[in-house]
Amino acid sequence: MTMSRNQQSQTCGKSARMLTMLTMMMATGVLLFATVLTAAAQGAGPAPTITGPIPVTAPPGDASHGFVFSPAAVDLASHGYIEEEFFIEGTANRYTRPEMATAEVLDSGHAYKTRFVVRRPTSRDAFNGTVVVEWNNVTAGRDLDIDWFQSWPHFVRAGYAWVGVSAQRVGVDALREWSPERYGSLDVTHDGMVERDELSYDIFAAVGRAVRESPNAAVMGGLSVDHVIATGHSQSAGRLATYLNNVHPIDPVYEGVVVHGGGSRIRDDLDVKVWKLLAETDLGRQAAIRQPDTTSFRTWEVAGSSHVDIFFAVESAKVTAAMDGWTEKEALADLPAAGERSGRCDLPEYSRVPFRYVMNAAYDHMVRWVEAGVPPPTASPVDADSVGPPAVFARDERGNATGGIRLAAHAVPTAMNAGQNTGAGFCRLYGAHEPFDAATLAGLYPSHDVYVAAVREIAEANVAAGYILAEDGEETIRLAEQSAIGR
Repeated sequence: MTMSRNQQSQTCGKSARMLTMLTMMMATGVLLFATVLTAAAQGAGPAPTITGPIPVTAPPGDASHGFVFSPAAVDLASHGYIEEEFFIEGTANRYTRPEMATAEVLDSGHAYKTRFVVRRPTSRDAFNGTVVVEWNNVTAGRDLDIDWFQSWPHFVRAGYAWVGVSAQRVGVDALREWSPERYGSLDVTHDGMVERDELSYDIFAAVGRAVRESPNAAVMGGLSVDHVIATGHSQSAGRLATYLNNVHPIDPVYEGVVVHGGGSRIRDDLDVKVWKLLAETDLGRQAAIRQPDTTSFRTWEVAGSSHVDIFFAVESAKVTAAMDGWTEKEALADLPAAGERSGRCDLPEYSRVPFRYVMNAAYDHMVRWVEAGVPPPTASPVDADSVGPPAVFARDERGNATGGIRLAAHAVPTAMNAGQNTGAGFCRLYGAHEPFDAATLAGLYPSHDVYVAAVREIAEANVAAGYILAEDGEETIRLAEQSAIGR
């Protein structure tokens, strides 16, 4: 396997690094350890200490809250995976934030302690060598591992490890309130002295280093890590963009970064692969700051998809069910059926265009990009009559946006799917889904075979173009075959 430039420099420098196991002990039947990473690598004062796995003392749903907050709502063991939680504590810098330039250190020595969650294969043979480190989103006032929600089926299918980082005050405060016993010692504000998440950049970098520099410690269960890729959605994408432009160049950690659903313009002189993945919703503001593709930068835009879609809503509801002790049926009962309005939004909410298929392909492309320099395919942007902001999109006679990556749910439509909606709360992020009436469907697809053939053509073309994976193309065709369209 070809080593990237980052890997080569890390390999050469390992002899100068100190990786000291401080304690090994057994506690409540779970291995606890603390490890110190090299201070030189951290670049923010004394090296951080990592403790864990933190014992799980009760099953999800138990009133004691003696379990991981926002646990995986999937039977990981059946996929050969395990979930473990760790605490990391150390000191971090505050930085200047110059426009599109490398930051300078304002001051140092700010104490923090937070947590990260690891979901990984239990078998070395099942691990594909890549760790995806997600900056947990806190827009809802608590940690949400949104990119895990979207792509976990592919992660476990392909052997990725995933790490979720609680880097921001809102998320950590919610953890402390949810379980003072488990999380009461966490703090990312240096005892309240740093309130604007200014330590989040060094925290996110420290976790990335812990994953990369502890291949034989309990963080990764002895797995040998080849690549570490960062990802984050929405507000987290914005913070990742700041991290990329200002802080990451000082001491690079990640080989690739997926800026999903947001973020400012990205510098074009960075020695890291950067990918902007955008739903139609995101383009309301992102269209005005589009950047050309380069040897180290890509943008993909998915027509008809929404910032928060039905697939996210389902996975989020499953996590809520696990944490609160509900059944999945109870949790999913609150979600609107296709074409129904919840009463909050002006249009029936949640696009059904499966953005996650495109994400899955992007992760695999990113690995090839950082590993062997194989550039991902380019994609046309969604058509805009005006980039705004807010952008105004070109639409066909049924209200569906034109241009962009066009998945079968959009290119062979059975509904109007859009990234836009209006109404209370987060309706503007949910997008819309309005099924066609029977007469429209009959006119478009006079038989079931006609519909399936059209879906097959688009799915196979998207697989050939590299916009979706073969497995997701097969699922697209299978779902069309199982549908009642044209019957």
